[in-house]
Amino acid sequence: MPTTKEIKNRMTSVRDTQKITNAMYLIASTKMRKAKSGLDLTRPYFTAVQAEIKRIFRINGKIENRYFYPPGGEHELPGSYGYLVITADKGLAGAYNHNVIKYAEEVMKEHDNPKLFVVGEYGRHYFNAHNIPIEQSFLYTAQNPTIHRARDIAAVLLDSFDKGDLSKLFIIYTDMKGAAAYNVTCTRLLPFHRADFIVQNSPEEPIKREFEFYPSIEAVLDNIVPSYVTGFIYSALVDSFCSEQSARMNAMDSANRNAQKLLEELTLRYNHVRQSAITQEITEISSGAKSMKRK
Repeated sequence: MPTTKEIKNRMTSVRDTQKITNAMYLIASTKMRKAKSGLDLTRPYFTAVQAEIKRIFRINGKIENRYFYPPGGEHELPGSYGYLVITADKGLAGAYNHNVIKYAEEVMKEHDNPKLFVVGEYGRHYFNAHNIPIEQSFLYTAQNPTIHRARDIAAVLLDSFDKGDLSKLFIIYTDMKGAAAYNVTCTRLLPFHRADFIVQNSPEEPIKREFEFYPSIEAVLDNIVPSYVTGFIYSALVDSFCSEQSARMNAMDSANRNAQKLLEELTLRYNHVRQSAITQEITEISSGAKSMKRK
């Protein structure tokens, strides 16, 4: 049976750990609010870009562009598929990283010769340790998603797509649905489907005045689409980051509850050991007094 000193040392250690988990919980919540505010500030611009693409297809729905499926809606395209996988830089976030990596491995098995692009130290270490080839690893910290980094990532992916190295491009990230709801999702980034921008039976008013596109509609789309892709990647980076912080908050909250439960058990055990020691001392004193009285 442990002594009271050993139990007290264990209780001190648990309290120190609880202070760390409390601090990590508060830091995660602060980071999540900051990232959300940054996304809210940039969202109107990318919403406007999407609206302009829709406007172009309202004017001419049969536009030919390399970033869109052919009008016939062909889905299976020959060539390599690219996958941008977004993970965290570190653990202590529950099953967040495990879920992303497991989902990515399952999706990449569906096609031959997939090309992998990775964001996040955790994913980099995992794929390297399991000898899974990485086409390019973006050496950006996942802890600080910015529009500048999203633009750099989009430039690399669009360059591979424009060269024909990739026929399709997917992004695997964690989509945050609510304060405690998030799930891993795989979204096709390129090429776009026309149905995503052509709204059937739209209540919008028809175009009353023709727009002029200079030098052409195709050239305008070639300039707008990279901005839209950048916005989507930035949104995915922020969603993943917020999901990571939410998972870390849940993990730290669970650790706090477990620590509190452990402290209650240790306190009860400490009281039992202490009471047993006191009882033993009283018994020894009483027995000694009786012995002395007989003598």
